[in-house]
Amino acid sequence: MRVSTPSTFHRLTSVLRAAGLALALLLLAPLCAQAQTWMVSTDAYIKMGVMDKFGQLGTYSAKFVVTDQTSGKAYVLVKEVGAGQNGVDVIFPSEPSEPDYFKTETGEAARSQPGRYTWECQVSGKKVVGGRFTLPETANDVTVVEKQEKKK
Repeated sequence: MRVSTPSTFHRLTSVLRAAGLALALLLLAPLCAQAQTWMVSTDAYIKMGVMDKFGQLGTYSAKFVVTDQTSGKAYVLVKEVGAGQNGVDVIFPSEPSEPDYFKTETGEAARSQPGRYTWECQVSGKKVVGGRFTLPETANDVTVVEKQEKKK
């Protein structure tokens, strides 16, 4: 014996499901913006570099070491400098999404943390340049611009 459900019931449930989905989408949709909305980001970074001024070395590896004076963590980035290039500049902290970025021995990526840092660049295991810097604390201000009514 065959059990069948009337097709009207299937049509009704399909229509109710579609109506429920449409209602949910309408309720979840954003309302008209009452004011301009902005997103903002600010990152502090430092650019450092090294250069073989007269190009005597040819190809060499430049090992940049940045040490956080607060935590004592050392972040390292090694850059290969090809013949004819003479030098290279790097940015600290570099994005971890880049192929080469500043990281600790355990692989922890450097972050833009306010504080004091020292840095040095080593070539053939010897310090050739170095210095110190302070990353500032950054803050963002957002001004809300109210939507103006059109004048007639």
